[in-house]
Amino acid sequence: MSESSIAYRDGPPLGDDGKPLPLDFTHHLSEVTKRRQASQMKKYYRFFQIPGIKNLAGGLPNTKFFPFETLEAQTAKPDRWQPTPNHPGTDKDKKDPATEPAHITVPTVSGEANPVKKVDVATALQYGQANGYPPLLDWVRKFTRDHLHPDAPYSGGADVILTCGSTDGFAKTLEMFVNPWIDGLNDPRERPGLLCETFVYGNILSQAEPKGVQIVPIKADENGMLAAGEGGLEDVLANWDVSKGKRPHLMYTVTLGHNPTGFVIPVSRRKEIYAICSRYDVIIVEDEPYWYLQFPSATAANMVKAKASGLKPTQPQQEGEISKRTVSTGYPFLDSLTPSYISIDTDGRVIRLDTFSKTIAPGCRLGWITAQPELIDRFNRIAETSTQQPSGFVQSLVAELVMGPQPEAPSSSTTATTSSSSGWSFFRSSSSSQPQPAKQTLSGEGWQMTGWVRWLEGLRGMYERRMNRMCTILDSGSSLISSSTRLRATGYSAGTPGDWEVITTTPLYTYSWPEGGMFIWLRMHFDTHPLWQHPLFFPRNGEGEKTKVIDGPTISLALMLFLTLKPHLVLVSAGNMFSATSQIREETGWQYFRLCFAAVSDEDVDSGAQRFVDGVRAFWKIADARVIEKLVEQKVDTEEVVARVMGQEGVNNLGGWLGC
Repeated sequence: MSESSIAYRDGPPLGDDGKPLPLDFTHHLSEVTKRRQASQMKKYYRFFQIPGIKNLAGGLPNTKFFPFETLEAQTAKPDRWQPTPNHPGTDKDKKDPATEPAHITVPTVSGEANPVKKVDVATALQYGQANGYPPLLDWVRKFTRDHLHPDAPYSGGADVILTCGSTDGFAKTLEMFVNPWIDGLNDPRERPGLLCETFVYGNILSQAEPKGVQIVPIKADENGMLAAGEGGLEDVLANWDVSKGKRPHLMYTVTLGHNPTGFVIPVSRRKEIYAICSRYDVIIVEDEPYWYLQFPSATAANMVKAKASGLKPTQPQQEGEISKRTVSTGYPFLDSLTPSYISIDTDGRVIRLDTFSKTIAPGCRLGWITAQPELIDRFNRIAETSTQQPSGFVQSLVAELVMGPQPEAPSSSTTATTSSSSGWSFFRSSSSSQPQPAKQTLSGEGWQMTGWVRWLEGLRGMYERRMNRMCTILDSGSSLISSSTRLRATGYSAGTPGDWEVITTTPLYTYSWPEGGMFIWLRMHFDTHPLWQHPLFFPRNGEGEKTKVIDGPTISLALMLFLTLKPHLVLVSAGNMFSATSQIREETGWQYFRLCFAAVSDEDVDSGAQRFVDGVRAFWKIADARVIEKLVEQKVDTEEVVARVMGQEGVNNLGGWLGC
């Protein structure tokens, strides 16, 4: 445990607002991060703000020579999609969505004097600050502090920095906290570790493992990562073997619509995990691309399924726990959602990654990090020497979309503005060679904060309906029902009165309706297949010895390949892709498939799910082991399967390939 954590426990220092000051986590920073200094250019900002100054210091191209006059787009109105209820119930509102597009324009030069409201080509395409384009940065900060996390419990609240998406955000997080470790070169006791769920988004592993990071999986259940019990967070940290590496001080988690499992961690479990992280001084990296996709109808459906199965249903969290928010977000929709770890972050140890990839479009490559101000400053130093700020094209269009229309520009020439906000006057020279402001309003319509929340609400509604449709079809085909007639007594012919019929139900797969996110996580019951553990006689996975039986990995690969053949033509993601370690992949990863209901066309939600159901049923009727042998004897890997299948016409992609 760190000295700072011990001091905090003895009596937290308070800020002017009476809240505890966030802890100092300098001891967790990587050696490179500790040596990074803030940009020396910031020292010049006080000079750039002098009214009328002629700026000959900055190495900036003249905006007059930018080839873009304006940036324009036809956009959706925020009420295009119909929401679903914030609490389980009937969706009574069936109004047609608003389909008429709106028009937005980023003008050459805006007439707005305030730099945090000024959106134009001249500033957006010029060199900018590493933390983001001031208008969009200010808007994201307001949304985050006032509406997304209004109840941050440490003094001053959280700050933000814009990123090139969550992948970039996590890359910067690894840069900040991880000293690279090389096997055979560095002391094994110094190896860094990363805590995560047993199943995790694979790109996280691809980012962490090349740095020598040891992946440390924590068991999870239907409510997410386990805090207690064997394999839970407390167990792993309390019994850590230091000879195998440093006890992990970094945890990666997706808590609101987990990828791939779809769980939402309730507030009660969240508090348990946070307390353990505080006790063992662990930084929590909360990646939440699906936070607004929380599905009340799934909670209700899972309770019904549990009761029908004779199981004790998990208590819904929507009514009881979410109401524990200490401060309202200002919007009923946001109030209805399970809050972030930031809402209980008294230490300032939570780093949250957000993205516009799922709310606007992945190609934006735009997101933000939320954390305590001292950590945001460290992120800013990393950005200054790596990505700088995200694309000005994207930032300005997104800013124009969410902020609303720009005011009509005056006809006078642009002059320097003396705003103290981040020294943005540095990028608005008073030189007469700069472009002249537009003489009319060109910016059209924008959403503003209320429109942005309404857009999120509508997106949740559309994805929730898709989820409901796919799960309903999957429910109908989760078991194979067969019947046989038993004769009343020996010597009687079939059909004699008194004969009785035996109904046999064979479970094919089980799952819970996802309470958040874009994915359905199925556990396949391969042990019920008639060829389970049947002898086979071919080499598998390039090994010298022969596989003696149809084992789990073999039958899982066979089913995945079988589903890609006609007439089924459906592609799913195999669970081994999301296994945190090779041991998990070999022991349990093959048992699972992930289906994505988000990316396919509206028509393919139903047809894709039905193809999957029909394909699984047909696969379970295979009684000849030679069919399985023929499917997998080519020893193809997952990537080869995808490359081959995606080139076929009519393939229904439920795997979410090429995305996350």
